[in-house]
Amino acid sequence: MTADPRKLEYEENKLAKRLRHQVGQAIADFGMIVDGDKVMVCLSGGKDSHALLDVLLSLQKKSPVSFDLIAVNLDQKQPGFPARVLPEYLENRGVPFRIVEQDTYSVVKRVIPEGKTMCGLCSRLRRGALYRVAGELGATKIALGHHRDDILATFFLNLFHQGKLKAMPPKLVSDDGRHVVIRPLAYVCEEDLSAYSKARDFPIIPCTLCGSQENLQRKQIGRMLREWEKEPGRIESILRALTDVVPSHLLDRRLFDFAGLNPSVADGIKEPLFAEIEG
Repeated sequence: MTADPRKLEYEENKLAKRLRHQVGQAIADFGMIVDGDKVMVCLSGGKDSHALLDVLLSLQKKSPVSFDLIAVNLDQKQPGFPARVLPEYLENRGVPFRIVEQDTYSVVKRVIPEGKTMCGLCSRLRRGALYRVAGELGATKIALGHHRDDILATFFLNLFHQGKLKAMPPKLVSDDGRHVVIRPLAYVCEEDLSAYSKARDFPIIPCTLCGSQENLQRKQIGRMLREWEKEPGRIESILRALTDVVPSHLLDRRLFDFAGLNPSVADGIKEPLFAEIEG
């Protein structure tokens, strides 16, 4: 049976509205974009960065603050990379852009043994190139396409493999203090981005480095999260937990003064120290 075009259009409009609301809410919650900002959108050619640029373009038209957008693609010289796809797409949409050519592909393939995870080195090389370009362009913000599921996957990777309660921050300052990185898709789920990409028919360019490795721990975590999504509200609850941290109910002595914690006694007499009790 052929789908009703009116219903499809209604669903697509509803999805677009939801994404605009979630991105706008994240921008407001974390102060990501302010009046006069020049936002450099890192456009890899994947569904996430395409959706990020598209939604920011929509919000730019109705935003209470004025900001500029420029798309930047890093051509890493991967074999078979369709170099004209993104420039033609951006030209047709009237979006200012810059294509940066840097052969990180050869470096990663030379340094990382076959079968080993390439993501770490690849991301460091990309980050260095993008920071340099942001400085050249005078960009005040660098927008990345990491979404809600990326943030949760990072949280569980750190929890399971690094022994840390740590995720991806929605906004951060680079180590050298020169750049502000923002993740406006922080509240958006990957499933919605996939549907939005399909509806908008973005010119998707697959990654032949990190995206080609099937046994990455991140992909294993992704499969775990997809299983958990079958339980309504579970993923939303986990994300909400990251926004409502209670340091006094964890075990990090740097965040809470457990040693100095004493009961409030009406007559001002304090409980004896543990060492005194032992004595």
